Amino acid sequence: MSPDIGAQSGPRETVMAPLAGWATPLAELPDPVFAGLVLGDGVAIDPVDQILRAPCDGTITMLHRAHHALTLRTTAGADILMHIGLDTVELNGAGFTPHVAAGQQVRQGDALISFDAASIAGRVKSLLSPVIVTAGDRTFTVADRRQGREVKTGEAIFTIAPDSAAPESAWTAAPQTAETTRDVVLRIPTGLHARPAGLISAAARGFQAETAMAFRGTRANARSSVSLMGLGAQAGDTVTLTALGADAEAALDAIAALLAEGHGFEAAEQASPPAPAAPKAEPPAVPFAPGTEQVLSGVAAVPGRAVGTAFPLHTERVDVAEYGGEPAAEHDTLHRALAAAQAALQAEIGRAPAGSPQAEILGAHLAFVEDPDLIGAADAAIAAGKSAGFAWSGAIDRQIDILRGLGIDRMAERTDDLRDVGRRVLQAVSGKAQEAVVLPPRAVLLADDLLPSQFAALPADGIAGIALARGGRTSHVVIMAASLGIPTLVAVGPGLARVPEGAPVILDAEAGTLRAFPEAETLARTEASVTAARERAATQLRAAAADCRLADGARIEVAANLGGEADIPEALARGAEGCGLLRSEFLFLDRVTAPSEDVQSATYQRIAEGLQGRPLIIRTLDAGADKPLPYLDLPPEENPALGLRGVRVGLWRPDLLRAQFRAILRVQPAGQCRIMLPMIALLEEIRAARALFDEVRAELGHTGPVQLGIMVEVPSAALMAATLAAEADFFSIGSNDLTQYTLAMDRGNPLLARQMDGLHPAILRLIAMTCDGARRHKRWVGVCGGIASLPRAAAVLVGLGVTELSATASAIPAVKALLRTLSTQDCARVARRALELDSAEAVHHLLAQTWPDV
Repeated sequence: MSPDIGAQSGPRETVMAPLAGWATPLAELPDPVFAGLVLGDGVAIDPVDQILRAPCDGTITMLHRAHHALTLRTTAGADILMHIGLDTVELNGAGFTPHVAAGQQVRQGDALISFDAASIAGRVKSLLSPVIVTAGDRTFTVADRRQGREVKTGEAIFTIAPDSAAPESAWTAAPQTAETTRDVVLRIPTGLHARPAGLISAAARGFQAETAMAFRGTRANARSSVSLMGLGAQAGDTVTLTALGADAEAALDAIAALLAEGHGFEAAEQASPPAPAAPKAEPPAVPFAPGTEQVLSGVAAVPGRAVGTAFPLHTERVDVAEYGGEPAAEHDTLHRALAAAQAALQAEIGRAPAGSPQAEILGAHLAFVEDPDLIGAADAAIAAGKSAGFAWSGAIDRQIDILRGLGIDRMAERTDDLRDVGRRVLQAVSGKAQEAVVLPPRAVLLADDLLPSQFAALPADGIAGIALARGGRTSHVVIMAASLGIPTLVAVGPGLARVPEGAPVILDAEAGTLRAFPEAETLARTEASVTAARERAATQLRAAAADCRLADGARIEVAANLGGEADIPEALARGAEGCGLLRSEFLFLDRVTAPSEDVQSATYQRIAEGLQGRPLIIRTLDAGADKPLPYLDLPPEENPALGLRGVRVGLWRPDLLRAQFRAILRVQPAGQCRIMLPMIALLEEIRAARALFDEVRAELGHTGPVQLGIMVEVPSAALMAATLAAEADFFSIGSNDLTQYTLAMDRGNPLLARQMDGLHPAILRLIAMTCDGARRHKRWVGVCGGIASLPRAAAVLVGLGVTELSATASAIPAVKALLRTLSTQDCARVARRALELDSAEAVHHLLAQTWPDV
C-alpha cells in the first residue's frame, strides 16, 4: 500500500488486486447484500488464479471459521473484507486452505488463503469474489475503481480515503443513561457470516442508538459487520444485545428480528434494511460497436487460432413446480422423459467417434439416466405428491450432495455431469425439445459456460473456436474440444457478453486473446496464417504413419502418452509408434478399493492388443501428492509432494506393487510391455523395487526379457544417472516434475505458470547429464514430459542424446515432420548453444530464430 495525500479527504491509500481475473462492479453480483453495498463499497473479481493475497499492508482482524473470507485492517484503520465466491460459507471450509491467522500482520502480496477453484465452482452460486471496504462508524470513500476489465494480482483496483471524524459515541455522550439489554437465540442457519452480518450492521446504522452484540466474553459494535463476523456465533448460540440512546428499544427490536427469524432470512435479504445511500450503479454492459477493435483476455485451454463469426450460445433455464397431478400420471411423465433422454444420448454416442472422449463422457451421462437409485428416489418423491420435474431435480441434487460430501475432488467433478443430465431430463419433462442450433460458417462459440450436452448437439465441423466467460481447463467440454482440436479459451470474464452475434473475431489461444472487430488487414493476415497452418497440419498427418528418422537416417521413436484404452485409436491415427507412457492411475482412481491383479492384467492385455504389437511402457502406480487415493490410507503430510508418492507408495505398500508387477508380466506376447518406476530419487529405491520384481518373476516362472526402467523426475536422479543406469534398463525423463523440483515451483500454481518452463537451461543441463550417464551403460533415454510434444524442443532433446519421445497424440505429426528435416549434427549444434544460455526465454528465442516456420 502506498499512501498519498488527498486534497480534502485525508490520507489516501491504494488497494491492490488480491486475485488475478476480471474486475466487476459490485452492482453486477447475483447477491442483493453485496450488490446493494450493504456491507460496503469496492470491486468484485472473477478469479483465474487460486491464491488470495494481501491487497496491502495490514493486520488480519478476522478469519472466518469456513476459511472462505477474512478481513484486513489497513494502516489507516479501514477494514477490507475479502470474500472468495458467493455462498461459499456453506462449504464449511472444504476447498480452502488458510495461510494466516487473526492478529497476524501481513505485507502486500503475502498469501492469505489458497482455494481449489475447480472443486468449489460447481458447488456455489458464483466464484465472483468481493473486495470491499466495510461500512461502520468510521467510513471511507472508495474511488478510482478499475472494473470492467482484466486485472493482475498486485495491480491497483481502487483507492480509499477516510471521511470526516466519527461522531461521539452515545456511551461517551450520555453515560448517565442506562443500557437496554436483551438475550437472543441466533436462528440464522449459517451463522454470522458476511451476508447476515452486513444486514444486521446496516440495520444498526439506521438508528441513532449505539448498539453492540456480545458472545462468549467478546463484545462487537453492531454497526460493524467485521466485528460481528469476528464473534463466530453459530445457529443455536445465545448472544446478548445492548443499546444506548433514544431509540434503543426500536434498534434492539430490528436486530433481534433479524437474528431470531432464521426461516425468513432470505426474505429479509430482499427487504434491504436501511442502509447508507449507495452510489449510482453503473449502467449495464452494452454490446461492442463495430469499427473499433476490442481485445479480451482469457486462459488458454486448447491451443490454436481461429478466425470466424461470433455466435453467442445461452443455456435456457427449466423451471418446475413442486407439486404435480396424480402420481401415476407424473410417474409416466418422468419415465417418458427418461426414455427420450436415453434415446438422445444413445444417438449422440453413435455419432461420436468410437473410444473418443465425447463417447466416453456421453456414456457416463447415459449411465446416470439409467441409474436405478436416481430413478427410485424420484419415483418415491412422486408417490409423496411431488411433480415429475421436482422429483427428478431433488434426486439429482441429493446425489450431488453425496458426491461433494466424499471430499474427493474427482468425485466432486462428477457433479457437472449430474447437472447436465438433470437439465436434459427436465427439458424432456417440460415437453420443450431443444431447438436445433444453426451455426454460421466458421462459428466461434461464446458462452458463459458450456454443458457437454450442448456441445455434443452441435456439428463439430462447424465450430472454429470456443470462448467461455467462466469454465476451467479441465472441464469436460474442454476435454471434448481438445479431442477435436478446437481452439478454446476459458475465464474470459463477463466482457465476453458484450461481443455481439455476427461480429468478426480472432481467437488466439496461444496468446490467450479474443479480438472482436479486428482491423481488416489483421483479419486477412491471420486468416491466411490459419489456412496455411491447417494445410501444413494435413500434410504432416498424411506422413505421420511412417517411422521417424532424421535426415541422416538416425532412428528416433515417437510414441504417445496414454491415459487408458480410449486414447489408442487417436494415437495410432496420429502416427504413434507405441506407448511411451501408460498412466496406470486410471485403473486406481474413482474406486473404493484397489483393482485386483486380474482386472489390471485384463486391461493391460487389451491395451497391448490395441497397440497391435507396438511397445507398451507401463508406469507403475504414481499416487500421492496431487493424486491421492482414499483407500491407501496414506499418513497425513505437511508437504505431500516431498513425501510418500511415486515408487515410495509401492515400497510402503508392497502388496500393491507386487500385484501390478504380476499383472504386467502376464501380458502376452512377453516382452511387449516394459515397466517404468516413477519418482526414483535414491539408488536403494530402484534396488528394493528390482528385488521385489525379481521375486515376482521367479514366482511366475517368467524367463522372457522384460525391461525395468525408471523415470528421471528429480535432480538427484539426473545427478546420479551414471550410477542408476547400472541398475535400470532405460530412463524416461518426466520433464514436468523435473522442472517443478529443480526450479522449486509448484506445477499447479497459476502464478508461476509462465516461469515453470521445461526449456530452462538448468533443466536442459540435467537432461544432458542423464543422457551422458545412460551412455556409459548403453541405456536408451526417452522423454515423456510436456516438452516432448513441442517440435522445436523435441529437436533440442534429440541433440542432447534422447532417442525416444512420448508426446500427446495431436503433437506427433508435427514433431515427426520437423525431425525428418534435421540431422543429428543439426540438433546437437542447437542443443549445445541452448545449454550455454541463461534463461528459458533466451532458449525460446534461439529456437524461434533457428526454426521460424515451426
